[in-house]
Amino acid sequence: MHTETLISEGVFYIGASDRRISLFENAFPLENGMSYNGYLFLDEKTAVLDTVDESCSRLYFANIEHLLNGRPLDYLIVNHMEPDHAACIGALLLRHPEVTIVLNAMAKKFLLNYFPSLGNAKFLLVKEGDHLSIGTHNFRFVMAPMVHWPEVMFTFEATEGILFSADAFGTFGALAGNVFATDRDFDAAHLSEMRRYYANIVGKFGEQVNAVMKKVAALDLKMIAPLHGPIYRSHFDKLISAYKTWASYEPEEAEAVMIAYASVYGNTADAATYLATKLAEKGVDNIAMYDVSKTDCSYLIAESFRVKTIVLAAPTYNGGVFVKMEDFLHGFVNHKIRNRNIAFIENGSWASTAKASMLKILEGSNLTYLEPSLSFASTVKEQQLAKLDEIADAIVYSLKPAQE
Repeated sequence: MHTETLISEGVFYIGASDRRISLFENAFPLENGMSYNGYLFLDEKTAVLDTVDESCSRLYFANIEHLLNGRPLDYLIVNHMEPDHAACIGALLLRHPEVTIVLNAMAKKFLLNYFPSLGNAKFLLVKEGDHLSIGTHNFRFVMAPMVHWPEVMFTFEATEGILFSADAFGTFGALAGNVFATDRDFDAAHLSEMRRYYANIVGKFGEQVNAVMKKVAALDLKMIAPLHGPIYRSHFDKLISAYKTWASYEPEEAEAVMIAYASVYGNTADAATYLATKLAEKGVDNIAMYDVSKTDCSYLIAESFRVKTIVLAAPTYNGGVFVKMEDFLHGFVNHKIRNRNIAFIENGSWASTAKASMLKILEGSNLTYLEPSLSFASTVKEQQLAKLDEIADAIVYSLKPAQE
């Protein structure tokens, strides 16, 4: 059985999707599996770009052998050595010992860490700007360190105008037959999971990403073919702009507010709900609320890249802040998120330490802290509702430049 897809003249998609996987990298929840993309060129010479995760190896190799139809495999181009893309290199070499592996020097070092038995394989080392011709198709290599491993490179095929972008522009989720992104509801269908993928997988390395985006913007693009998710034939400016915004740690939607709350018995949740209601009454219509105990941190990190203002509402716990909020904030800091407005609500009950604990975690993150904040004991009292109104006013005021 083979399921390859022709994507351009002499260029085929040979990847596959794993719908059984529920955690990507054993960390990030997947609602609809994951795709692992590989590509094959048939020209005067033949070339495969990247392998796939072991879970998809059977279909991947069936696609290759069907397309080669007895021809030798001349080149394997390795853009990224992470095992979800490189796990099948050893098995590919067993089938095609004649192949020359094209990769950069750091990627070769990583490859031999994973496959020490391949030390005698044929290698072609490339660096920034090097070219490789296989007939009518010509590859140019673009180094892309830390997007998201240090050995990553992109491959640009000039004849078809295809950028093979490794993990860049990748998304979570399996493919459902159509390997191309559709224009229908583009943001909801593609940008949302691309944001979550970027924020959690690549988000820490914004400076390096921006440097690579300058190279990408200079290319004559007809197609972007990542290693996860759909292939893009349009919306290039939108995709590059989104990456530049995320990589600069500027909010994608400056009028958006996220309320992230932790609540053990529901009282802190009530305070967060009251605040959301007041914000809506005051005209804020881009509000997202998340219970940090029920929402995986990967979604909270992604939303933190999207919004300008974040409300943190949490109770004291073990003399600090509630554990799920603590986990989120450590992730927030580890991904270097900055240039955000932060408002606080703390439920002290027997000790008002939640806000101080949150501030300590966030220390040095280049954030703007909105005043006032609210500290209450167990339940919000009637006379304290005015303080929540003031917090709502402070948030609305902080959004005015974006709204005007």
